[in-house]
Amino acid sequence: MKAGNQTYLDLADLPTSLALFPLTGALLLPAGNMPLNIFEPRYLSMLEDAIAGHRIIGMVQPRFDLADGEQSEDHPQLCEVGCMGRITAHQESGDGRVMINLSGVARFRIREETKLVNGYRTAKVAGFADDLSEDPEAAKAVDRDGLLRTFKQFLEANDMEADWDGVREANTETLVNTLSMMSPYGPAEKQALLEAPDLKTRSETLVAITEIMLAREAGTSSSTLQ
Repeated sequence: MKAGNQTYLDLADLPTSLALFPLTGALLLPAGNMPLNIFEPRYLSMLEDAIAGHRIIGMVQPRFDLADGEQSEDHPQLCEVGCMGRITAHQESGDGRVMINLSGVARFRIREETKLVNGYRTAKVAGFADDLSEDPEAAKAVDRDGLLRTFKQFLEANDMEADWDGVREANTETLVNTLSMMSPYGPAEKQALLEAPDLKTRSETLVAITEIMLAREAGTSSSTLQ
C-alpha cells in the first residue's frame, strides 16, 4: 500500500499506537482520500505531533448503537474498527485552521485506549494486514456492472450527474471505495462498509444499502401522491 511518498508492505510498517480522531459519519478506506478542516486546539496539537512522527492518525466513528444518555459528547465510546490515514498534504488557512488530506493506509482494530495526549485520545491498535497487499482477483469478483447500474439509479432518483468517462476509467477497487466513501448514508451504513471483509462484500453491501434507500424513497413518493 502506497500513501503519498511512503510504502507500507506489512504490519511492521504500521504504527501500533495511534492518535484517534473520532468523527461521526466519516468513512476513510484504504487507498481513499479524505480532506479535513482541523480547527479544535486538541486536534491541531494532534496534527503537529503526527507530522513530527509517523504522520498517521486513526479515523474512527463514535458508537451509534447506544441508547440516549449512554453516550458522552465530550468523550464518546468508539467503534472498534477505524482506518489509518497518512497526512499527505496540509495547508494553514491563516485564521488558525489547517486543511489536510488523509490518504487511507489500512484499517485497524482498537485493542486498548491509552492516555490523553495534549487533549486528544490515543490507543494501542492492530492493523489489518490484508489491506496492505494487492489482490488482483478481488476486483474480478465484484459485479461492476451491477454496481454501476445501481449507482446510475441513485443519480437519476436524486437528479444528479456523474463524470461517466472518469467512472468507466476508474479501476474497480477505486470505484468501489470511492462510491462507498462519498455515499450519503448514516453512521451504521458507513461502518458496515468499512468493516466489509473484502472488496466484493463491500460492493454488495453498498448496492444493498442503496437499493433499500431507493425503495424507501419510491415508497415515500407513492404515499405522497396518493
